Amino acid sequence: MRANVNAMLDSAEDPEQMLEQLVRDYSSNVREAEGAVAQTIGNLRLLEEDQREAVAAAQEWTEKAGAASRKADELRASGQDAEADRFDNLARIALRRQISYDGQAQTLDEQVRQQRDLTDKLRSGLEQLRMKREELVRKREELTSRSRMARAQIKVQEAVRDVSTMDPSSELRRFEDRVRHEEALAHGMEAVASESIDEQFAQLAADDDEQEVEARLARLKAGQNQRGLPGR
Repeated sequence: MRANVNAMLDSAEDPEQMLEQLVRDYSSNVREAEGAVAQTIGNLRLLEEDQREAVAAAQEWTEKAGAASRKADELRASGQDAEADRFDNLARIALRRQISYDGQAQTLDEQVRQQRDLTDKLRSGLEQLRMKREELVRKREELTSRSRMARAQIKVQEAVRDVSTMDPSSELRRFEDRVRHEEALAHGMEAVASESIDEQFAQLAADDDEQEVEARLARLKAGQNQRGLPGR
């Protein structure tokens, strides 16, 4: 039975349900044992009653035999031998009945003793079954609680494992690199834009200088021409 229970527990999809079924089966066995003990006790009471009746009957026929014997003695003393013989025969019949009931009482006494021994053993076995059932119920509660805690821990560990497997740090690094490249591009574009403006202003300044040069050259030429005119 223990091997079968172990095999069922190993193959059970839900150990809690298996433990519940085990408790129910064991409780059913306890109830059957209680019924057997009750029947044995009932049989013992019947045997004890039969034994008491056999003892009482033996005692009753003993008294009847004595009464018949005394009556026979009285009749024989008065010369009534035929009647005395009849009562002696009644005494003999009573003694035979007494012997029969004595034998029955002895037989029943032995049966009562054996039945008492059997009843004591069954009661002791029933008490052990009850204690085992209580232990089984306690173990069921303990194992059920431990099983639930273990399954909760398994779920937590699986979640931790999944998080470790799907570590987002690498994705974050990739995104950070992309942002840095975008920032570098923005800085580059800003620098290019700044250089273009500076060049434009530099060109503007250069154009002003050239205009000044041209203006001064024009004034220079104008002055020279004036000095070269007649009358001057």
